[in-house]
Amino acid sequence: MALNRDFVGRSYGPSAPYEVSRVKIREFAAAIGDNNPLYRDREAARAAGHPDVIAPPTFPIVFSLQSGGEALLDPDLGLNLAMVVHGEQRFEHIRPVRAGDELVMTSTITDIRTAGRNELLTIRSDVSTVDGEPVCVTYNTIVERGGAV
Repeated sequence: MALNRDFVGRSYGPSAPYEVSRVKIREFAAAIGDNNPLYRDREAARAAGHPDVIAPPTFPIVFSLQSGGEALLDPDLGLNLAMVVHGEQRFEHIRPVRAGDELVMTSTITDIRTAGRNELLTIRSDVSTVDGEPVCVTYNTIVERGGAV
């Protein structure tokens, strides 16, 4: 069954704050196999001009569906979660994510389209600090396999 196109343009959030810690950054860097000292060593990060360790550019995936996930669970959308796979993820950074950040996001469904037998849904999430400083924008496209039939 096709996804409900009336969901395009709907926004969700802001999300609950996500507190970025040095431990989470270090664990994420280890999980992706990146040994950059800026992700692990506070002094190296400070020497590079950062106030604390910074996160790898893909770190926002950890929390990026926090507010957009609400939309995916809405039964009126018509999404069969059992048939969902990850299609694409991209990030536009305004500044690095840093240890100590408290981040919130507002997510908007920007596109729903058919590709062959599949339905593709794109969510844009605007990530900022709790004080309103923009940090990054994430774009997440999920694919519902066979949803277009």
